[in-house]
Amino acid sequence: MGLVQVDRKDGVATLTLNNPTERNTMTAEMVADITEAMNDIEADQKVGAIVVTGAAPAFCAGANLGNLAEADGASLTKIYEGFLRIARTPLPTIAAVNGAAVGAGMNLALCCDVRIAAQRAKFDTRFLQIGLHPGGGHTWMFRNIAGPQATMAAVIFGEILDGAEAERVGLVYKCVADDQLLTVAHAMAARAASAPRELAIITKRTIQEMANVATHEQAVAKELEPQVWTTRQPWFAERLAALQSRIKKS
Repeated sequence: MGLVQVDRKDGVATLTLNNPTERNTMTAEMVADITEAMNDIEADQKVGAIVVTGAAPAFCAGANLGNLAEADGASLTKIYEGFLRIARTPLPTIAAVNGAAVGAGMNLALCCDVRIAAQRAKFDTRFLQIGLHPGGGHTWMFRNIAGPQATMAAVIFGEILDGAEAERVGLVYKCVADDQLLTVAHAMAARAASAPRELAIITKRTIQEMANVATHEQAVAKELEPQVWTTRQPWFAERLAALQSRIKKS
């Protein structure tokens, strides 16, 4: 995993794209290292959440342009795997966007459950500017997250969003000071990791599946079975007892 660094602390795995001289671009080698890292992270039962970031100065400057010049459907799909592997993880994910997120690099951020941006972050779709149609589900993800107008402004009209503007249009959850980015992302991820791992995984899946639920009544029914199941788990009894103990002491 020479192009990816993984650090584990407080139940959080921080995956850092680590090829700063090439601005962490997506190459076949980078994709292979991401895949290997994600397999290792998911196999570690002590990890309950993931933070994805890039070695400064960039988050990820997109796909390698040399690779793109020779691309076909099969080779593009292999490059997509760099962010799709992260999109498929059952664990909660946060993108800590520390610099430029361009094209496929922006897809990497969009694939995460939550995005936190440094003030210096730059979200640049750039597909049309280099004469390339968007790919990897870029327009679908962008539209679902930030809506059609922000998607049009960025993709068609070439608007480049810094951290504050990305927060304003709803592309990121929050924008923070550059030097606080990883601290904030880690603290947020650690809260997710403090929950029982299986509970966080099931709840993430429920939230994702709610996109296909049409009514409140259906939502209540969908949540009922997993909620009842959790009341039978040992962690629920332990945490409920701890809560009741604290209440008695207050």
